[in-house]
Amino acid sequence: MRLLTALAHSILIAAAPVVWGFSTLSISGRQNSPTTTICRLAVAVPLHEGAPFTNEESKKRHKPLLNEDLWVRTLDYEGFGREVSALGKELALQSGDDDVAHLEKIVSWRNVAAIVGIVSMGMTPNPITIIALSTWTFASWTMLAHHTCHGGYNRIDAGEFHSRGFALGSVGQRVRDWCDWMLPEAWNIEHNRLHHYRLNEKNDPDLVQRNLAFLRQAQLPMLAKYVVLAALFPVWKWYYYAPNTFKELEINRLNREGKSLPLLFEPEAAITIGSLLCPQTASEHALRDIMKPMDFFVRVLSPFLASRFIILPAPLLLIPTVGPTLYAHAIVNLILAELVTNVHSFVTIVTNHAGKDLYTFDDAVKPKTPSFYVRQVVGSANFVTGNDLNDFFHGWLNY
Repeated sequence: MRLLTALAHSILIAAAPVVWGFSTLSISGRQNSPTTTICRLAVAVPLHEGAPFTNEESKKRHKPLLNEDLWVRTLDYEGFGREVSALGKELALQSGDDDVAHLEKIVSWRNVAAIVGIVSMGMTPNPITIIALSTWTFASWTMLAHHTCHGGYNRIDAGEFHSRGFALGSVGQRVRDWCDWMLPEAWNIEHNRLHHYRLNEKNDPDLVQRNLAFLRQAQLPMLAKYVVLAALFPVWKWYYYAPNTFKELEINRLNREGKSLPLLFEPEAAITIGSLLCPQTASEHALRDIMKPMDFFVRVLSPFLASRFIILPAPLLLIPTVGPTLYAHAIVNLILAELVTNVHSFVTIVTNHAGKDLYTFDDAVKPKTPSFYVRQVVGSANFVTGNDLNDFFHGWLNY
């Protein structure tokens, strides 16, 4: 019962900011030089999709700070930056056998979940199989792929868990290392480069309150908005996240080739499979000039769809007499696990970016500067930690 209560609480935390909108304070900082930081202070309003961020708009947002936000004027940014840099160097020197042991433990827990799920997937659909398969997918993404693609294990002898080459280069490598709905190359661009280096800015592709402004502004009863959001929980990775990460990869490709984006295309606007297949706005129609639906389905979705839902349970068909029944059970277990892991990852990740005390930013700062470090702290949420088991089911994202 306590677990169900905690899950319900997490879902409400994840849903409320999206439906009601954010009421957050905003710090806008611009790093002019290595030693000078100019910070503009403003109260943020919910961002309208495609709204420009101009100096005039920023000036209109300037309002007196609340008492709990006065720290932004008195914080020693340069001192904080020096402390963070020193801590990073200290932790880098401490990298070693303990980190390898920790990684091996997480891999073993993930593998246990995978083995339990795969061995039992031919059984009548049941919670143990579904949770095991769901945890296999969740852990592979949030702890192994996420930490590896960020280079978290690059300084230790972690074998294949190195950012250079992990799940990259071929379908076989992707299936072996990390196969999910998102194309790893696309996720590296969208998440590692754009989201983390532009956290809660206009150009952050994961700015939740902007991406779901359509729902907040919809002329629907509040209950209906919750129903719509609940319907997104179990399908969000393939319906929303996969096409958005691929969009950023294709934009990056065009930029590298020196090509201009289509005139009517809005690069900050979030997309879905629905807007890709049935475009409604001018920007969505222009999207077809950037990413082709067939290319998206073949390159991005089909490897996971085929390997997880067709090839993985296929050997069950070889079992005489009961093979088709076992195969049908496996398909149902895999589909239900997919729905569960989407909900699990949604309530874990979105709550990390939700909360009325989080900050949004009107402009950008240079990476690895004091203002950049401050934004990483005040732009995301932490949760109560405790032990490895609790952290494991948070994907180690609760810090």
